[in-house]
Amino acid sequence: MHIFLVEDEPRLARNYQRNIEEEGHTVEVVHDGKAALDLLRTRSHAFDAIVMDVLMPHQDGISVCHELREMGIQTPVLMLTALGETEDKVKGLDAGADDYLTKPFSVDELLARLRALVRRGHGFEGTETATIIRVGDLVMDLPRHQVHRDEREIVLTPQEYRLLEILMNNANRVITRQQLQERIWPDGTEAGSNVLDTYIHYLREKVDRDAPVKLIHTVRGIGFTVRDP
Repeated sequence: MHIFLVEDEPRLARNYQRNIEEEGHTVEVVHDGKAALDLLRTRSHAFDAIVMDVLMPHQDGISVCHELREMGIQTPVLMLTALGETEDKVKGLDAGADDYLTKPFSVDELLARLRALVRRGHGFEGTETATIIRVGDLVMDLPRHQVHRDEREIVLTPQEYRLLEILMNNANRVITRQQLQERIWPDGTEAGSNVLDTYIHYLREKVDRDAPVKLIHTVRGIGFTVRDP
């Protein structure tokens, strides 16, 4: 793998770089968010994954990640954070990060997360070649990246959109918690285990709260489904 590391603490950056390179990978390092953006604007295609601290000088990791996604750069991003609150982690994921790792962590775990990000596959069965997905009066327009229910537009964050797309693509099928976690976040990540319920709650608030018919259902002990009324 060719890894781009953004870490403002030089000692930590050297330690991460040394350990990753000892496993046969290559690493390029910068020490602040602005420098990271300047380089990635022209060379994002050169990297298999980005490892980025949240708290950095000049520009924090969450805003950097948001700008990368706004520019259409889809290189996987692993956020490094000392923040323990679910709300803070959700902000990073909503900005477009693919996973996060809470400090302190072992180098083995860092490497495992990177491997998972790079090899992450795609592949639920369903109507994934469709451009318009409909479940009852809920409509997802994939080319326009828009969602409407009964002609009311529903504004979703990137993670909410990905979760709803999976559920709608597999309407009337129960998708297990593990399947959702592995699809949206790499297998075995903190993100999947901690924030899936938070995102389901957000979706219910936006999709079902003011509707007479509820579409998002919990199947106790198994997972979730979007059910055609």
